[in-house]
Amino acid sequence: MNSNLAQYLQATEIIDYHHPTVKAFVLRRIQGASTPRQQAVKLYYAVRDEIRYDPYSIDLSVKGLQASTTLQTGRGWCVPKAALLAACCRSLGIPVKLGYADVRNHLSTARMREQMKTDIFLWHGYTTILLDGKWVKATPAFNIELCHRFQLKPLEFDGTCDSIYHPFDLLGNRHMEYLRDRGEFADVPIDQIIKDFYHTYGSPQQLGAFDFQKDVDQENPLGR
Repeated sequence: MNSNLAQYLQATEIIDYHHPTVKAFVLRRIQGASTPRQQAVKLYYAVRDEIRYDPYSIDLSVKGLQASTTLQTGRGWCVPKAALLAACCRSLGIPVKLGYADVRNHLSTARMREQMKTDIFLWHGYTTILLDGKWVKATPAFNIELCHRFQLKPLEFDGTCDSIYHPFDLLGNRHMEYLRDRGEFADVPIDQIIKDFYHTYGSPQQLGAFDFQKDVDQENPLGR
């Protein structure tokens, strides 16, 4: 195998696909899928919807970002959710890169805006999966319930076309703007993410003391 491709198949401390929790999750979710593309699609939807998106759960430690930890807690923000999807696919021999971009996110809570002092989110994480000879982007961050609550068009993935954030929500309001491409990596560039987060946000992990879903329910009770 090409040595450059091999790095996108490796397990790491964060992409810990040998962990029993990850292996069991993959085996349950790929039932009925006979090709890598079918398997990747099933895994995408499993990670997107079964792991609740929670930007308050930022834990910038290796343990906090591990695929197995994300499965055990059942929640995560974009970076660990992307790492989990990468772990699931790599466990089946499907090459995956981890991609990152800075985005202007119009989906946030008053508490997030107060804490972060900006609507720009650094190092938004997604995956790029090699399927049928083509690298395809897949973004498993926002679970379906959250999309319904915020009137967002859910990101679908069929394994042939890129699945990236829509610029507008279902009501025509601005949703997501891609500002800077950070590149693609074989593993989570944790040291650089930590450096940039603390320089820009101070200590984003302070949000962990609060409940994201409760704030969402209070600010957007009827999904309007």
